Amino acid sequence: MAVREGLLALLQDEPRYGYQLKTEFETATGGVWPLNVGQVYTTLDRLERDGYVSMQLGDDEQKLYSITLAGLGELGDWWEAVPADDPPPRDELMLKVLMAIEHGPDHALAVLTRQRTALTAVLQQRRRQRMSSSGADTPGSSPPTGEDLATRLVTDALIVRAEADLRWLDVCETRITHAKATS
Repeated sequence: MAVREGLLALLQDEPRYGYQLKTEFETATGGVWPLNVGQVYTTLDRLERDGYVSMQLGDDEQKLYSITLAGLGELGDWWEAVPADDPPPRDELMLKVLMAIEHGPDHALAVLTRQRTALTAVLQQRRRQRMSSSGADTPGSSPPTGEDLATRLVTDALIVRAEADLRWLDVCETRITHAKATS
């Protein structure tokens, strides 16, 4: 999770207090990624150390953080960067399947079945969640904004990822079954 970049993005418009950054980060991410306030202040301390933010005491003696020119440059680099595919990011499902293969094809196929069953249940739950929260998506209604929009986008991303994971498990099953038949 790119907490430091998220905090920089929030500071781009105006200076903010640490707790304010925490709540705005959680709102911007649809409440899916709650932050510990200690994590926010630790990250802000590192950003200050690295010259990306500056801190001054506000009128109420609370720490007020501002993005620096170096911070704007760092944020600009983050906006422009694209995720790298090589090597793939660490993924628990992928690791679980790869390790299961080491214990033989029958074990791997059993793990695939358990994972597919669990993912299917999660996918159904998320689709129901999307349906129950999309009541406002009727013709003539105003589109979601703010935290509602963020929540819906996160739900959509989770659904698409679950669907992709299920397709990948199908590919794994085909390859493992083929390898088992030819060995």
